[in-house]
Amino acid sequence: MAEPELLVAPNVIEYPFSRTTGPMIGAFMTALREGFIVGCTAADGRVIVPPVEYDPDTAEALTEVVEVGDAGVVASWSWVREPLDGHPLDRPFAFALITLDGADVPMLHAVDTGGDVAAMATGMRVRARWADEREGSILDIACFEPEGAR
Repeated sequence: MAEPELLVAPNVIEYPFSRTTGPMIGAFMTALREGFIVGCTAADGRVIVPPVEYDPDTAEALTEVVEVGDAGVVASWSWVREPLDGHPLDRPFAFALITLDGADVPMLHAVDTGGDVAAMATGMRVRARWADEREGSILDIACFEPEGAR
């Protein structure tokens, strides 16, 4: 029996387009680069951080960008005892939902207590520690730390 003939066809995978961050995330990233934080106002008046393009309840397009504080209250948290590669800190820290001053919806970020889990609590106030060099990324906030820690 003869060997079957193999069919071969070239296949190039490419994505010949680019995507922008859009007006809401673009405003958020620009603000981070400049050292402040913005959110957006939802249809019911809630302030959402980071901002979203569409209201999560009504699907209405959102366009109002508002500045919020760079400090807030820990709503919930989870302790990371052994950080992995790619984590924001190289010592024990918390991932926390933080409701920033002026916001109604918490955002997720890291909280640095110097590795001390006893210094972490729901309801504690934290403040952003900004990266030395900012480029318009969520990493422009190096982490949050307990207010008065510096």
